[in-house]
This record gives sequence, structure tokens and C-alpha cells, in this order.
Amino acid sequence: MTVLVTGGAGYIGSHMVLALLAAGEKPVVLDNLSTGFDWAIPEGVPLVLGETGDQPLVAKLIKAHGIEAIIHFAASIVVPDSVADPLGYYKNNTVNSRALIECAVQGGVKHFIFSSTAAVYGNTERVPVTEDDPLLPMSPYGWSKLMSEIMLLDASAAHGLKHVVLRYFNVAGADPELRTGQSTKGATHLIKVAVETALGRRGKMDVFGTGYPTPDGTCVRDYIHVSDLAQAHLDALRYLRGGGASVAANCGYGRGYSVREVIDTVKQVSGVEFRVELAPPRAGDPAQIVASSERARAVLGWKPQRDDLPTIVAHALGWERKLMLRNR
Repeated sequence: MTVLVTGGAGYIGSHMVLALLAAGEKPVVLDNLSTGFDWAIPEGVPLVLGETGDQPLVAKLIKAHGIEAIIHFAASIVVPDSVADPLGYYKNNTVNSRALIECAVQGGVKHFIFSSTAAVYGNTERVPVTEDDPLLPMSPYGWSKLMSEIMLLDASAAHGLKHVVLRYFNVAGADPELRTGQSTKGATHLIKVAVETALGRRGKMDVFGTGYPTPDGTCVRDYIHVSDLAQAHLDALRYLRGGGASVAANCGYGRGYSVREVIDTVKQVSGVEFRVELAPPRAGDPAQIVASSERARAVLGWKPQRDDLPTIVAHALGWERKLMLRNR
């Protein structure tokens, strides 16, 4: 069966394509390559350049390839950028998702898996946070994703579009075989930034805020290996094909690490002591957010294999070294 992967040339999307191929699926990628790379797409996988909001193009793709499921990654994802450019985020994340959902309904697509985010919870009162906790984003990025979740719920009720919403916590690491990884220049992911600094690609890195109500004053996050996240999507696809009802599920390990702990782990794994500076907190950053992943495990049958921060860091380091050789 053919699966349309939007944003499939990007960080998480390219891992998803590899996972689909390994599972015997037939992926088709739609990507505008604004943050993705054509070389990240394996040979033989169709890559269509375009926007998810281009409805004639998407409708043509659905018909031409007999698309049975859509896995929707394409989005803008930087919280501070969303604060500076909220309308741009609502256009790319919400308006384009609405167009894609409409094409799915009109084209008879049976299953839809949506890439959402822990940012829909905002500054959570409970740790770990469950899917039934209040949804109160602190940034336009979080709101743009929550609006898309709501549209999917309504489309499901009105048109029977079965879907799974996966709320990602902090995605990190790289393919263990180093076939793909986080490659975007100027990326803001903490582990990516720390690894770049350890390898001399940045002169220093900043810690944004040290006065949060956490054990060491820095933000606490739940870090999930990107390959485990790709597996969660495969499990969601199998669940939907088995007749599962529409559902939202967290994707995290249920354990949090502070910014300082992550930096210390990168220093230990890399063997490099690098420069770290303190900076003011950023708008839209909650103090602590950790996932309860019981629903993903119980309902989707998800069994993560790489719940280990040093392993995540080691794979990120390996990929960064490969990128440095590639870019020489």
C-alpha cells in the first residue's frame, strides 16, 4: 500500500521513509526542500517538490499513486520563530494542514497520522503529562499544531477520516546506521547544538534561562530517539489498518533531563569540554515537560528500543561527524 509522507526529506520524515521501506511499504514523498534534502531520500522513492497547501498537486498525487495513508510531518517547528512570525506559522502549519486534510477526505484516503507536539500542553502542572491533561500552548507553534488536531477531530466526526495524532516530545539522535540525521543548518535542537559545539562547528552554545522551578534551574525535557519515533508511526499505521479508532498519543520515554544534564552527557560522550554561556530565557519555553507514554504503549503497541540518553547523543555525534565529512 502507498503512503504519502509530507516533509519526507526532513529530519524525522527521512527516518520515516527508511522505516516504511524496511516494513515493505511504498512511500511517496512530498517536500518543498525548505529544510529537507533530496539526498536524504533513498533511491527509488518518488520525491515530488511542492507544498502541502497546493491542493491540485496533492489531489493528483493521491489519485496517481493510490494513496491509502498520509503521514504529515511538513511544518515549521521553531518556538521562538513562531513568536516572532505567528502568521507565518499559522499559514504553514495550520492553513496548509487544513488543505491537506480536505484533499485526504475528497481523495478517499483512509488513514491520517499527524505530527503534533508536546507544545500543545504548555507549562504543565502534572509530571508526567497525560493526553487528557489541559491543552494550553504557550506559543503560536503550539497553537498552530493544536488547531490542526482540532480540525482532524472534526473531519473524523464529519467524514470518517481515521487518524492518530502523535504528540512528540524532544526528538533527537540519528539513524543508527547513519543513513540520515538532523542536517538543517542553524538548527535549534539542544542535542544538535551541543554536538555541533563539541565538534567545533560552533564556538559556544547558550543555556537559555537558569531560574526555572526545576532541580538545577534549567528547562527539563523528555528526549526520544528519532528511530523510536518512526517506529511509533509504523505502529500507528498498523493500528489504524486494524480498525482502531482515532486517538492522540504522547511520544516520549517518561523521563526528563535538564539542559545542564544534556550538556554534561554530550561532554562525557564526546570527550570534549566546550564553552557554554548563560543567556536570558526564551519566550514560549515551559519549565518542564515530560511524557506519559502509556497510551502509545498500550493502544498502539509501541515498544521503544533506544531509551538511553548517551546512546541518543552517540548517534547524534556520529551523524554530525559524517555531515562534516560530507560538507568538506
